[in-house]
Parts: sequence; C-alpha cells; structure tokens
Amino acid sequence: MANVVFHFENGEKVVVSTALGENLLETARKSNVVIDAPCSGNASCGKCKVKYLGGKLDSQKTRHISDSEYEEGWRLACVSHIAGDVEVLVPDIASAYRSRMKVADLSSPQEVAIFEEAKAGLEEIGLSMENNLHIVKIRMEPPTLDDTMPDIERVIRALQEETGIQYIRIPYATLRKLPDVLRRNDFDVQCIIGKAQRHVFVYDIHGNNEDLIVGGLAVDIGTTTVSAVVVNMLNGKILAKASTGNGQIRYGADVINRIIESTKQGGRGRLQDAIVAETLNPMIQQMCRAAGISTRHIYRVSIAGNTTMNHLLMGINADPLRMEPYIPAFFKTNSFYASDINLKVNPDAHIIMAPNIGSYVGGDITAGTLVSRLWDRPEFSLFIDLGTNGELVFGNSDFMMSCACSAGPAFEGGDISCGMRATDGAIEACTIDRDTMEPSLSIIGEEGTKPVGICGSGIIDIISELFRCGIISPKGKFIREGSRVKHDAYGMGSYVLAFEAESGSVKDVELTEVDIDNFIRAKGAIFSAIRTMLRSLDFDISMIEQVYVAGGIGSGINMQNAINIGMFPDIPVECYHYIGNSSLSGAYAMLLSTKAERKTYELAKNMTYLELSTEPGYMDEFVACCFLPHTDSTLFPSVEQG
Repeated sequence: MANVVFHFENGEKVVVSTALGENLLETARKSNVVIDAPCSGNASCGKCKVKYLGGKLDSQKTRHISDSEYEEGWRLACVSHIAGDVEVLVPDIASAYRSRMKVADLSSPQEVAIFEEAKAGLEEIGLSMENNLHIVKIRMEPPTLDDTMPDIERVIRALQEETGIQYIRIPYATLRKLPDVLRRNDFDVQCIIGKAQRHVFVYDIHGNNEDLIVGGLAVDIGTTTVSAVVVNMLNGKILAKASTGNGQIRYGADVINRIIESTKQGGRGRLQDAIVAETLNPMIQQMCRAAGISTRHIYRVSIAGNTTMNHLLMGINADPLRMEPYIPAFFKTNSFYASDINLKVNPDAHIIMAPNIGSYVGGDITAGTLVSRLWDRPEFSLFIDLGTNGELVFGNSDFMMSCACSAGPAFEGGDISCGMRATDGAIEACTIDRDTMEPSLSIIGEEGTKPVGICGSGIIDIISELFRCGIISPKGKFIREGSRVKHDAYGMGSYVLAFEAESGSVKDVELTEVDIDNFIRAKGAIFSAIRTMLRSLDFDISMIEQVYVAGGIGSGINMQNAINIGMFPDIPVECYHYIGNSSLSGAYAMLLSTKAERKTYELAKNMTYLELSTEPGYMDEFVACCFLPHTDSTLFPSVEQG
C-alpha cells in the first residue's frame, strides 16, 4: 500500500491509501478527487494534467506534455501509476468544470429575461402558467375527552370541507410532523397541497402565522454543464439561478464513455452519485441559501436532459442505448419522487421529466422545442441545441423531425487546450486585424478581468477570424507567420490570444491546430446533420426560413461567424435567433404550467426521430463538412476567405 497526497491550489489536500501499481486517475476517482478526463482516461485529450511534487510515480511522457513541462513535473494522471508514497498538485484548470459553481445575481434583469420571454410567449398562445400547488388554510377544534378523533383524520376532514375533494393523501414525511405542528399552533395551520380533480396530496403542514414560499426547482442536465433555477410556484418569480459542471464528466466527456463506465462494477451508482450527490444537491443548497428558503420547501422538480443523462440520473441501466436497436428503458415517466434518488428537497417532491424522443434525442430537446414555438408557426424552422450532443428539430405547425449528432464537448470548451465554460475569464468574442494579426478580445467578467481560457462563442469567432485573415487554411493549418503564431518542437502551430504575462493563467492562452481540428469536426457534425435531415425530407438549405439556436455556449454567438466557418447554413443572418438555454427555459415552463407540461408530452409523441447512424450518406456528408467552410464552396457563397 502507498499514501497518495492530492494538493489543491487553495491549500487544501486529500490523503488516501491505495495499492501499488494503481492508476493515479482511478485513485482520484475512487477518492472523489475531481480531475477532468473528457476522454475517460485513454490519454487522447491531455486534460488530466497534474504536477508531480515528490515521491514515487511511474508516468510515461505523452504528446500532451512538452519537454519543458515534463521537467517542471507535469504528468497525465491517466498514464501515471503509483510506485510508492507520492504527492501531486491538482491545478484549478484540471478541475475547472467543478470549481466555479455560480449563483446568478438576479437583481440584473438580463438574468431572468429569457425566462420571462418564454413564459410570456407561451401564455400568449394559451399555455397559462398555472399549476396544482396551493396553500390551504384550515382551522380545527382541538381534541378533547369527548372528541378523540386522530390527528390525521381531523386534518383530512378539514381539507375535504375546504377543497370539496374526498380523497386526501397525507404521506409519511407530513404525518411524522403532524402532531407537533398541530399542537404548537393550536390546530390553526396551513397546508401545502397538490390539488388534482379527484384527489389532494398534502406535501407539508405549517402554522398559519408562518410566511411560506412554495418552492419549485427546474433543472437542465447537460452532458457537460448543469443549470438550475429555484422559483416561487405561486407567482413564477425566480428566486435563485445556478450553473456548474456535471460531475460525471470525469468519467468521460461524451455519453458513450459514461455508459461504458456505468456497466462496470458499481459504475451505475458512481454515475448517479456524481450527478445527484456531487452536482445537484450542492447546487440546491447554495441556491436555497441565496433565496433564503429551506431545501425542504421545494415541492416540485422539473428536469430536462438527454436520454442518457435521464437514465444515469435515475440509476437505470443505460447500456441498451448504445447498441442496436438503441432502446431506452423509458421515453416518458411521471412516477419518480425526490426520495427515490436522494435529492435533497422535500422527500415527496414530484419529479417531472421532459419526455425523450429517441436514444440520442432527449427531454432537453422537447423542452427546448416547447419554448422555441416552431410547432406553432407555419414557416419552416430549424431548432439547434449546441452542446456535447448536437440536437436538431426541423419543421413547422404541420410536422417536426428530430435527430442528434455527436459534436463532442468543444462548444462548451472541452477538447480545447485552453477551453472553458462561459464563466469569468473566458474569451467570448474576438476580432483580428488582418494586417497586424493582433486580436481584440471580449472577456466575461468585470472590466479588467484577464483572460484565462476560451469558451464556445469565442472559439467560433477566433477560427472565423483566423480563416478570414488568411492565417489558417481551409484544413485549419497555419499558413501565415507572425508574433502571435508559434510552433512547437513537432511543427504544430498555434495562435496566442494572450501571452502568459497578459493572461490570468500560468501559461499562454492559445488556440492550437489540434484545437482547430477538434472544433472543425464538431461544427462538421452539426452541418452534416442539418444537410442529412433535410435530404431525408427532400428539402434543401434554401427552404429554411427561421433558425433558433440554443445552448449554454455563452451570452450569444456571432451568427455570421458561425456561417463563415461552415457550422450554420448560409442564409440571411437576420433569420437566426439566439434563445439561450432553452432546455432550462422549457423545464421552467413545465414546472409552472400544467398545460405546458402536457403540451411537451404531445410534442414528443408527434415528433419523428431520425437515426443518423443508419442514414445512408451521412458519413460522406460529415467528411465533406470537415473543412472551412466546406469542400463545396457553392454552399457558402457569402463567406469571405483570406
């Protein structure tokens, strides 16, 4: 046995014992030490860098570690093995996806505008924001020797009289506190109830003098990022908003790697703990603290996620999703409660899940389709959700077709050497001077914030500008030299956005040829999916009238630059609309509105799912898209090329 000490930049450390020869990344996982490993430990991404501080560690040098970095002690955790007692430093960049849980300042109207717009749009077409959660006040006569009715029957009779409904269900969690609450308040109480046509469910009971908030939780579970809002169910007001990285990412950046991990001994439990215990529960606690309410005062949860995320969240076997005939355990279900997965809200909180459509098109897309409202418009519209899985819906009020492609985590900063989520320090926009090749950067955060990395919208801008200025070729290779273009020992080129002295990082913030290649494949997956889906309908690009772009890619992407690199169709830029995190907006609408919830089920039922992996010609189309902007330049007549 050997002792392994994981040091962190904030001064904390974790000490664990492990067997000699154990893989360092596996040791970290077993010890709940967060190290980013998008490739799930196969040494292809280079993200799991740690710094060797001393002791015995067998670690081979890989192409992701330069000679100078290796001499400084940098190692990949996935190719390192414990040879004795050892100490390593886990830098912030290796755990950045978990280190910046962010609770939004809701004093800014921009933070809630997207939700208010979605709510107003749905109310406009008759999907009112009404749900079945209510506060009911009841007053009962205290028991006496002449009136020995049990507490539960006393409450049931009072609620029957108040609501006019005979079937009243009082669950264990409420029953347990019933005697104390009734006597502490002289049998003058108020109940949080869910009222249906023929029954009432009693979620909670409080004294009549208490100021109550009936809380709800809407969650978007993305493969890379998780976002959530806590709302007041009675008026729709957003009380807190938060986002963080999905703790499952250390088991792989894509759903296939995570499904494979879940099939290992104890894997299903590890994946479920990563999303529930490590990701959602801390977010809930932090949001409720910011909102000034108890976590137990959240009585309903609405979740939108892709099909794999839904299965892993619930601890359900997801392995059949990755093998023909690609069959999930469920598309739609409304039988889950918070206590089923140990979600730290009211244990009887009902979990509403946006319905899945196919093995790789899930509830995040049905929720997003709801708020995009393409189903309510006569014009042919395209809905695009940019994330680790790129998902598309095309149609109008007469029909809808959906499909999914594996874009990888590049749109959220993954698979990019200096990539990061759209948080403080991220480069979100960029222009480059054609003559001097000097960049002008827009950085998320307060004025004066130094760049730390690049988020998805920034990557789109940078590649578009490099191509426009003739700095890179259609294959993404550097063809111009300058002070910001450098080459490593192997001749691999990169463009420096901020040198180490200019940045908030310990190294240059740059975009390499490998990064560009990864992003070209990601954008190629999106455009080839669009073309393949349209071809299956005997449509072409010119028939697209409106495009709605969603995803947590940043504050909004430059649509023209996305066209310039061949990610989006070359149609007038005014046809494009960025609608933010539509998955979360849709979950929010489903949470507040029973009508919106039912409409989402209807949309999923009526949507056709196209399985791209079985579609003839898809791979040929994808290969053709892996250039800037495309091998067929006639598809992009408006694109300016350097």
